[in-house]
Formats: sequence, structure tokens, C-alpha cells
Amino acid sequence: MGDRWHVEVDRSVCIGSAQCLHHAPDHFRLDSARQSHPTASDTDAAEPVLAAAESCPVEAILITLVGSGEAVFPPEE
Repeated sequence: MGDRWHVEVDRSVCIGSAQCLHHAPDHFRLDSARQSHPTASDTDAAEPVLAAAESCPVEAILITLVGSGEAVFPPEE
């Protein structure tokens, strides 16, 4: 992919389903309140990170391109 992504989790939306950990265990962790956090706010573009965002049942994971801020997920409608 070659891009750098900025990854955020909207913790006001996160329900702690842990789907992100299932798909990208190196990129997400749950805190003691079962809220997801990215292990790094900026990361190389990676299929597991995108799969984690796509599998989140409440779309709490937001991915944008570093620099431009263009939405990667969820896609702009």
C-alpha cells in the first residue's frame, strides 16, 4: 500500500467487542474499561488494520491518510 495512516478509536462509540484485536492484535489493545485504543496513532497502511475497522460493529475505528486527512475508513459518502 505504501501510505501512512492515522488511526483513532471513538471511545464514545466503542462497545468493546474486541473485533479489532481479533483482526489486528498488534495494532489495538483494550483498556481496563474494555475500550479499544490503537497501539500507535500513526502506522503504515496494513490490511489487518483496515479489516479491524471494517469488522467493528459500531464503526468506532477511524482511519485517515497522514498528511492529507483523507478518509480511508469509513469512506466518505
